[in-house]
Amino acid sequence: MRWVRYEVGGNETFGIVEGEQIIDVTGNPFDGFERTATSRAMAETKLLAPVMPRTFYAAGLNYADHVIAAANKRGELPNLPKAADVGYRAVNSITGHDDPIIVPADATEQLQYEGEIVVVIGKEVKNLTEETVWDCILGYTIGNDVSERTWQRGDRTMWRGKNTDTFAPMGPWIETELDLEAAMTTVRVNGEEKITFKTTSMIFGIAEFLIRMSQYCTLYPRDVVWMGTEGVTDNMVDGDVCEIEITGIGVLRNELKWLGK
Repeated sequence: MRWVRYEVGGNETFGIVEGEQIIDVTGNPFDGFERTATSRAMAETKLLAPVMPRTFYAAGLNYADHVIAAANKRGELPNLPKAADVGYRAVNSITGHDDPIIVPADATEQLQYEGEIVVVIGKEVKNLTEETVWDCILGYTIGNDVSERTWQRGDRTMWRGKNTDTFAPMGPWIETELDLEAAMTTVRVNGEEKITFKTTSMIFGIAEFLIRMSQYCTLYPRDVVWMGTEGVTDNMVDGDVCEIEITGIGVLRNELKWLGK
């Protein structure tokens, strides 16, 4: 099942994607729902980010090639994490599919994409185990962790480099039935493929992250966990269109709008 979020009469609503149509529902996928007889054309519907989380978690340095590439740029020896390393992002940074990524005028040329699979939590849980961990997941969506590297290196808390408004596009929908092992992540800029990698080739997998997190943090419905990216990332410029595609989910697409350019 694919869940989308959009506005009807100024109110947030959820719907189910069936082909090129969206079926309106009453309720939502987190608290219960019922289908209605109302449908609308996908092509004529402005989608919102598929969920606004209570907490926005992010896996830190979770793909080996990405860790190695970052260390090489700094002239350091790679230091792979010894345990699942959990970070946070700001909800204000979230924007939706086909929304512009608004880049402040004083950003440097070191503005880069990071294509990530996003886990959407479906119910409140604590102290997950290998037997229970998968039951808490509603589904998966796609994220682009836009990163201003100069700010990321220079600000002690990365507050601008990762959390500027619109720097976290997410969408286009939540896919509840995904073959994770078959999933591949591809990043394209202006139609040119930049990188393709096996989505699950993580240092620590989804289950390991959620189990460790839930020892200390209660996970709630609508929470999201961005699982990191692989490889070397390139700079983007004003007008670039960045697409993140994950097999079995779809394509997240956003254009850069650089203020002052």
